[in-house]
Amino acid sequence: MNSDLSTLVPRALQSRRPLLHHLNADTTWLVQIPLPDPTASRRWYNILLDPWLTGSQSDVASWFSKQSHVVEPALGGIGEVEQFCRKVEELSAARNPGGADAAGIDGGESDGEQPALSLIDAVAISHEFTDHCHEATLRQCDPSVPVFANSKAVDLIRGWKHFDTVIESPPFDGEHSNWREASVDPLPRWIGITRLVSKSDALYYHSAIMITFPLPSDPDDSDPTTTEAIIYTPHGIHAPSLSSVASASPPIRTLALLHGLHDVSIDWGQQLNLGAHNGLAAQRALHARYWIGTHDEEKKGGGLVSWFLRRKSITVEDALQEAAAKEDGEVKEDGNVLGDGEFMELGNGNSAILA
Repeated sequence: MNSDLSTLVPRALQSRRPLLHHLNADTTWLVQIPLPDPTASRRWYNILLDPWLTGSQSDVASWFSKQSHVVEPALGGIGEVEQFCRKVEELSAARNPGGADAAGIDGGESDGEQPALSLIDAVAISHEFTDHCHEATLRQCDPSVPVFANSKAVDLIRGWKHFDTVIESPPFDGEHSNWREASVDPLPRWIGITRLVSKSDALYYHSAIMITFPLPSDPDDSDPTTTEAIIYTPHGIHAPSLSSVASASPPIRTLALLHGLHDVSIDWGQQLNLGAHNGLAAQRALHARYWIGTHDEEKKGGGLVSWFLRRKSITVEDALQEAAAKEDGEVKEDGNVLGDGEFMELGNGNSAILA
């Protein structure tokens, strides 16, 4: 990993803000959310998104579609993710000796509790396709780690008979707009993992995972009132499908939108990744504090599909220029062109505090 954790972790711990780590050049992420209890044996709740950290991926059959990473992932497997989480906990313990201790982290008992078998608290899978639901990587996880996924991925993962707990992510929409009601076991009550979908998208290809949690704006405030969300949509999601976030009760502030920049399609008309133009519309609908690119790795491809795959690399500036032209205006240099937020590029192995 590229970032200086010895500087980053104490800053995040002091401000009690989440950490976000990009584990490969594509769309594998580790979200670390500070635990509400600062005296707990652990400081962070760790959610792993779409882990693909080893080998190639193939959908249907290798002759049809096969891809591999061009750039080696920053972490080469689940074992390295566990080691990374352990390092963050150790740095946190050094910063606050009354918190996590070596025994509680590396396998001993702490505060009379049995240690967790894994420092990964949950895995969230956005799609059943193998660049998101990668069996070889997921089988490296401890079976006790709960997995949250869409219905097709749930069926696929349960068929492996590896994980003890595989749960379909509940919907978050007009009928289910209270994230607390969607916080299902074994998640702690202060974490929600839900799914945003478009009813017009029959395959739910353009959908999103929403991770919700309350965090105090003041580190000394033990009664947080603001609910924040990280919305992860590797293929993109149409802005109208995000209306349930704006109308949520209790209200939700979008901390980060993970949405790619590249427009990816197949010659016969199938739109895959919606790209920066849609990302800009989604960002303006959500007013996210950060818009972060994802799923933009140009992988080594093979098989029939690779001959028909079309990729357009679009920048945020391109999207702003086109939006301004459509609005018959000019791009504002100092205006809220991203809906009060900013674009952040996090490359393979990079980390950030979501302040």
